Amino acid sequence: MNSSLERIETLAFIASPTDDAQVAREALEGRYGSHDLKKADCIVALGGDGLMLQTLHRFMNSGKPIYGMNRGSVGFLMNDYDESGLLERIRKAVTTELHPLVMEATDMSGHEHAALAINEVSLLRQTYQAAKLKISVDGRVRMEELVCDGVLVATPAGSTAYNLSAHGPILPIEAQLLALTPISAFRPRRWRGALLPNRARVDIEVLEAEKRPVSAAADHTEIRQVTRVKVYEDPKNSSLIAFDDGHGWDERILSEMFRY
Repeated sequence: MNSSLERIETLAFIASPTDDAQVAREALEGRYGSHDLKKADCIVALGGDGLMLQTLHRFMNSGKPIYGMNRGSVGFLMNDYDESGLLERIRKAVTTELHPLVMEATDMSGHEHAALAINEVSLLRQTYQAAKLKISVDGRVRMEELVCDGVLVATPAGSTAYNLSAHGPILPIEAQLLALTPISAFRPRRWRGALLPNRARVDIEVLEAEKRPVSAAADHTEIRQVTRVKVYEDPKNSSLIAFDDGHGWDERILSEMFRY
């Protein structure tokens, strides 16, 4: 049992705008009360993974655990929905501290941009022409030219999102790793990406940037026409996500790995 949740008393609810989520919010607030978001011991997010991602960003560094219940579609980051015994479930839940990625991007005008990503930082071609990228890790060039639709750097929390769709590896939630995954690689065609230690710094240079424009996105923050992007984990910022004890992330990734 995680001792930090044993004394949870007050809950605040956040719901996506869908009918299912709004109905669930009304039912749960009627049953457990509605408390101010800043004063509640725990935030309960009702929706899908998108809402969870927004909530983790919103309450970063607050020290408040975010406990999600699935009222969306996939819900990899959510617990099963059940109105009964909610306080008891949360008190027994296991929390994981998530550190975001920092994206530092330079655009074609020379302007510098910074944003945080809990799931992934992705680079994508903006036109019909494939992107050409040079990839360095910790200051050493590892790939002189990757011709592709794009590339992404994913955290363990984000490994089941875009990274998984791009055939990247699923990472245990507490793994001190990052997934570097190509998106539709054309050359070298057989390259499937790399697993990097979470302390690694990835530097991606856009080759022929004017002819082959590329955008960069940190979760929901997008920068267009970038020329260089640096990505690294930020140990100073963190969010807390809570999973039901015995039915958490490890079980979910094992189920996904053995699904056929």
